[in-house]
Amino acid sequence: MSSSLPENKHDKAAVSAAAGAPDLPEHFRRLDRLANLGLVAASAAHEIKNGLVAVSTFVELLAQKSDEPEMAALVRRELQRINALVTQMLRFASPKPAAFAPVPVHELLDHSLRLLEHQIDGHLIVLKRDFSAAPDAVYGDESQLQQALMNLLLNAVEAIGQQGELAITTQNVTPSDGRLRLNILIRDTGPGIAAEDLPHLFEPFFTTKKNGTGLGLAICRRVVEEHRGTIEIQSAVGRGSTFIISLPAA
Repeated sequence: MSSSLPENKHDKAAVSAAAGAPDLPEHFRRLDRLANLGLVAASAAHEIKNGLVAVSTFVELLAQKSDEPEMAALVRRELQRINALVTQMLRFASPKPAAFAPVPVHELLDHSLRLLEHQIDGHLIVLKRDFSAAPDAVYGDESQLQQALMNLLLNAVEAIGQQGELAITTQNVTPSDGRLRLNILIRDTGPGIAAEDLPHLFEPFFTTKKNGTGLGLAICRRVVEEHRGTIEIQSAVGRGSTFIISLPAA
């Protein structure tokens, strides 16, 4: 990045003092916003989650006596949705420390795709795999990596809708630094993403979905960056989208 840092890069006080400066690089403004957002999100999510325990218990008691099972089911479903949302907020704001170990990426992808098999078949989606990476291992936290991959695969399935194609590709690449990397490409034939939305896709709470939370892709980016990797998207309206994760090979 061309923006300049304070002279002493390890001087946290210098970075903090510059936080309100008008010429502060956008990168640091974004980090400051995310830090504050994380504190607010974690606090709000904890309070909501605590309140949901009492609400859910009361709703279950009412549902047992209700003469309207459809309405009871609807309320249960909405409570589950709210609980899932605040759980995502907590994961984003306060992620668990990663437990790094060698992770076989092809096995992880196969497992994730098995979990989505019903949705893929139900939407008549053609699944294509090209697992060419050898070696296919990265050094990371298996649970966190699966969470990121599941988010991307679910997004792809939802974007395709009916009768499209989902292609998963892995490949080894060697950049100019000579360090072997493993790339994972997830391509869908969905409607694509508007150019004006692309720069904001990984921002927390930004979503183009009607009922989206805007946290899935933000969590993906956090996980990938914690694994010393990068994530990018190539997309055009009417041409589908391709997410590319690049991680250091183990």
